[in-house]
Amino acid sequence: MTDLPEVEMFTDGACRGDPGPGGWAVLLRTGAKEREISGGEPLTTNNRMELMAAIKGLEALKRACRVQLHTDSTYVRDGITRWITSWKKRGWRTADNKPVKNVDLWQRLELALATHTVEWVWVRGHAGHPENERADRLARRGLEECRDSAAHEKGPG
Repeated sequence: MTDLPEVEMFTDGACRGDPGPGGWAVLLRTGAKEREISGGEPLTTNNRMELMAAIKGLEALKRACRVQLHTDSTYVRDGITRWITSWKKRGWRTADNKPVKNVDLWQRLELALATHTVEWVWVRGHAGHPENERADRLARRGLEECRDSAAHEKGPG
């Protein structure tokens, strides 16, 4: 497993209103090579966008990799490293027997993780971390592009 390519991944999600239009972004780095991926949805939540950023980043990898995934979302980090096993044992229900929110994305994230070795790294959001700030700008751009295209599709008043 030590021969796996190493990838640094910086993810972020953004939402205007919760729910509201949202965006997600991921910055992938392998050595000196970088790639930015972003997108958005017209009606979503911030947690869904945070999850989508991690999912899209992992799905973009063409082969098994060793990934250091940086997120400012404790929801994503704790969900995948602490809670998911219990959720699955309880049939995707929380400790207080409520359905797990965003189960579709948790299952998709779990699938995306299957071929990779991932270290989850939490970074404080909006604290000057250069790559996190960059991912935040990209996610907000994804949000704006999604919002603008939705407004354009509706047409004038």
